[in-house]
Amino acid sequence: MNLLEFVKYCIESNSLLLSSHYIGNNRANNSGDALECFIKDGFSNSFIVEDEAIRLKNYNKYFSYLGNKNNPPDLILKNSDAIEIKKIESNNSSLALNSSYPKNKLYANSPMLTKACKECENWSVKDILYAIGNVNKNTLNTLWLVYGDCFAADKSIYERIKNKITRTTTEITNIELAETNEQ
Repeated sequence: MNLLEFVKYCIESNSLLLSSHYIGNNRANNSGDALECFIKDGFSNSFIVEDEAIRLKNYNKYFSYLGNKNNPPDLILKNSDAIEIKKIESNNSSLALNSSYPKNKLYANSPMLTKACKECENWSVKDILYAIGNVNKNTLNTLWLVYGDCFAADKSIYERIKNKITRTTTEITNIELAETNEQ
């Protein structure tokens, strides 16, 4: 399924209420998880699927990677885009990127990716789609779907700034820095 098919399916399904669809039915414990379930179901034609085994079969049909809580991305569509799902509380909220710079593309050689993600299919670079949901009181008020290369600079820009900050902080005497995996 591609982005336009996803939008069409969401509109036809009339399934934008996270509270009635996901909260409290053992599929999601909070509105962030509910938004992720909504996006998965939307990209896998699973809004009306009640049987969990069929839902998982659909996920396996449409996704090559289903992500984890600690590493990007949240999803990879088979032979297509990576998807990063972000929940915000209001239209004025800042977008939390978990201490890493925004990505214009997803690169398989990124140290932030798991081995499973890097090996889910044969790839070196993927377009990254940010699915940003404005969720308030368990209702999806707005959903933005924005490709990373539409708002983020090339990774070399961010890496240059990161490296400069790293060099500067390591030159400060009498401070101890902890190891990190952040990019």
